[in-house]
Amino acid sequence: MDPGPSWKMFRRMQDSLAAAAALIYAAAVIHAWRVLPGAGGLRVQRTLLFPGLFLILSFIAVLSIPALRAAVSRHLWISYRTGFGQSVISVLVGLGVIVVVAGFIFWQVHAAAQGGRYPGGVFSGYAAGIGLLLAQAVIVRHLEKDPALEREIEDR
Repeated sequence: MDPGPSWKMFRRMQDSLAAAAALIYAAAVIHAWRVLPGAGGLRVQRTLLFPGLFLILSFIAVLSIPALRAAVSRHLWISYRTGFGQSVISVLVGLGVIVVVAGFIFWQVHAAAQGGRYPGGVFSGYAAGIGLLLAQAVIVRHLEKDPALEREIEDR
């Protein structure tokens, strides 16, 4: 099968969103390590260990729970059919949402550095979102191998 240019762009957008989210997360962790109070073990726990578990859980849940996988597959197919991820504007909107959510992490880290609550929850929530984005990238590859969708993917 040779997917059409619109599908290639859509698939590339899924990969780009996951990569951008992971890079932004890495930057947030590096920033947190520089400014957050507390021992290294606490920082590892709140920025890497717990969030890593949430990332893995969300990734596995989406791929292994049939109802979740079907819902995400349907969402991806509808997004593709409506043209999302196939234009510069839609890609920028997707990246913009990720950047805005990441801004919340940086804001929470800043507040914690000034004596506020420790921001463990935002790191875990963002990591769970990365797990979902990674699962979407995997599902897109499965969709392009679906014989029922093959013709539509090749034609656009």
